[in-house]
Amino acid sequence: MIISPSYLELQKELHARPEGYGDKGDKWAPAVADLVTRFGAKSVLDFGCGQGALARALCPVVDPSVRISEYDPAIAGKDEWPGSADVVVVTDVLEHVEPNWLFSTLRSLFHLARLATFAVVSTRPAQRILADGRNAHLIIESDEWWLDMFRSAGFVISPGPKSPHPKPARELSVVLT
Repeated sequence: MIISPSYLELQKELHARPEGYGDKGDKWAPAVADLVTRFGAKSVLDFGCGQGALARALCPVVDPSVRISEYDPAIAGKDEWPGSADVVVVTDVLEHVEPNWLFSTLRSLFHLARLATFAVVSTRPAQRILADGRNAHLIIESDEWWLDMFRSAGFVISPGPKSPHPKPARELSVVLT
């Protein structure tokens, strides 16, 4: 288990709002396409895919033989537990995980990724607030804290690509193997 039933309902409510929650993954499509080429990947899993922006942006820029799949427990039709993939992408997701489920989520990612995981984690409060009044980023920690968490889950860490935004938010970008 990686999410409690009550928190799942809060996430479904956020995704149902018209403000575009979970629709910014496309900004990482060039970086993911580069990783597909670098690792010779035949499959990509967008873990915590939200509205599916990354998959839509990847389709035209990767070989059509690359299987792109999506998982998000709060999105109907994308909520079935995924199979493994060569490259697992988890961008702007981990800071939303309930703290008591973080380690099991990281271990799940470790087992789902055959070659690499591309992770981007925000290290600042979110602009969105959950219906229960909490900040949408449940885990706000430093880069060093996140790196220690990745290591404790068994990952080897390499620097990830830089944010494509001219003024990137405070975020950690890593490639985990």
